[in-house]
Amino acid sequence: MNSLLRLVTFETLSTGKRSIGALLDNGRHVVDFASANSKHTLPLDMRSFLNGGKKSMRMAVDIIGTGSGRISVDEVKICAPISDPQKIIAVGLNYKEHAIETKMAFPSEPVVFTKFTNAIIGPNDNIVKPTSSDQVDYEVELVIVIGRECHNVSESTALDYVAGYTVGNDVTARDWQFGKPGGQWSLSKSFNSFSPIGPAIVVNPQWAHLDTNTNSCELDPNNLSIKSTLNGRVMQQSNTKELIFNVQQVVSYLSKVVTLSPGDLIFTGTPYGVGFTRTPPIFLQPGDTISCSIEHLGTLTNKVVGQSNL
Repeated sequence: MNSLLRLVTFETLSTGKRSIGALLDNGRHVVDFASANSKHTLPLDMRSFLNGGKKSMRMAVDIIGTGSGRISVDEVKICAPISDPQKIIAVGLNYKEHAIETKMAFPSEPVVFTKFTNAIIGPNDNIVKPTSSDQVDYEVELVIVIGRECHNVSESTALDYVAGYTVGNDVTARDWQFGKPGGQWSLSKSFNSFSPIGPAIVVNPQWAHLDTNTNSCELDPNNLSIKSTLNGRVMQQSNTKELIFNVQQVVSYLSKVVTLSPGDLIFTGTPYGVGFTRTPPIFLQPGDTISCSIEHLGTLTNKVVGQSNL
């Protein structure tokens, strides 16, 4: 899987300049698309890059092939790969064992809610526990990144519209989700910092359609091991093959209602092992470290701080 293309957004520590590029050499280096080759005029933000489609991809692969523009990963800060999606859509109760642990019925169609973009943070950024919640929970999730405008597509063609995948943590204030009048699914999951994503977008070769070894490996989003660890203790461990509605089904279903745009993010649901179902419940506290890992996509780690500590 080392030949899969891993797109990142990063800041150069010495200058604070933000750019986009690709992780290389098993994550030891970043190639800066902006500075690697003056002949290329790639955009400096990920949404615009994805909107460029096949043209952007070919230019990126050409830049990587030159071997120029490489920076040690120690000289940069890896940021959320996309900080300004038009939409963040999420699917609830999408693993059978998770539905069982929450004592909710298996859904006959995807259970859909939204999150707000202010919630996005990147790897090693802090999750802020708000003063208005004492029940902040973790949820490791596979996140779909849309690469092409997508409306009313079939399940058989859905992956053609998926740019790639990243790791997400659908952080949730359970006392808001279940304790507020009528339930507040979207608000409970949209506090500032409640949508960590990253470290990279691992490009879907089916979307790139490039005849290059850079994307020669297969990546099956519906067969990836997935887990979360809290302070080193494994809390969730499953595989995306346990999704009730797989990636193709989710993309097709959503596209029947709303036009999906390049850079849109879709959180696909979390497996068994969340904190509020445990006896006693386990909620995130200041000082905790939560890590979310998905096979071939990497690990997303964030510390928890209290709102009053900022």
